[in-house]
Amino acid sequence: MSQGEQRRPIVIRRKKVVQGHHGGAWKIALADFMTALMALFLVMWILSTASKEQRQGVAEYFSTPLVTAITGGEGSGSTSPIPGGGPDPTYSEGERARIDSLQRSRPSVEERRFFRNVQERIERAIAEDEELRQMRDQMHFDLTREGLRIQLFDTEQRPMFKLGSDQVEPYMRNLLRTIAPLLNELPNDLSISGHTDSVAYAGNFRGYSNWELSSERANASRRELIAGGLDPAQLLRVSGFADRVVLPDTQPDDPANRRIELLVLLPEIARAIRRPNVMTEMPSPLPGKKTVAPAVESETGVEINVPAGVIDAVAK
Repeated sequence: MSQGEQRRPIVIRRKKVVQGHHGGAWKIALADFMTALMALFLVMWILSTASKEQRQGVAEYFSTPLVTAITGGEGSGSTSPIPGGGPDPTYSEGERARIDSLQRSRPSVEERRFFRNVQERIERAIAEDEELRQMRDQMHFDLTREGLRIQLFDTEQRPMFKLGSDQVEPYMRNLLRTIAPLLNELPNDLSISGHTDSVAYAGNFRGYSNWELSSERANASRRELIAGGLDPAQLLRVSGFADRVVLPDTQPDDPANRRIELLVLLPEIARAIRRPNVMTEMPSPLPGKKTVAPAVESETGVEINVPAGVIDAVAK
């Protein structure tokens, strides 16, 4: 190496960093935070000024699972966010038709709100009467596919009827006649059904059994409702089920199974009972005879099994 190369200076280059602001990212974060905060206070203000029914509607909306809300109700089982159709443009087959059928067979949000209002009015009327207030624990409200069901339960300490008969106790009579004017204001048809426990009827005279007892108690309840002001034309079905329909989580001989059920029917269910449409005619094994399938189809396309006795009673 030459002497000139040893004397060459070493140059070190350093990049000069200019000190300045950190950009506008913090402004975006602050704006998002303020927007979210404003939305929060806006929602709180709306809820504070909303009525009880509106708040219940909002709570019901957020308590519904996403898949259930999209597919039209609980148990629909669809995982597709967009309902598919059948091979034809009318969607008479496939997932779309099944979802539409489920939607029609369930109460809508407006109907649920309507039935909740009915329940509140009945409970308010009972709370105003000291005697009826003691029977509040013997009542239960729930929503079924057919409509609003009001169940009146029996207890050992406070039975609704005389033992083994359809004679109505005074407090049960007072309860039915209090409910009657409220039900009379509704546009819906009504159904009454009687139920017993599995204990055999003690009299058992000339074939009298829990079937007759449940039917007669349902009919006795019908008479008390009419005496309380209910329009007889509003009643569509009165039936007895004996001990064949047991309440969940109860034994067949449980006193709670001795009950009367008042059902405020949905309009499509009432139409199906009044005008059952035969799905298909079954060929008879006997020559020249035909039998009709027991299944009927409502105008909404929902298949409903209606007992033949009910159809005959309506036809008469």
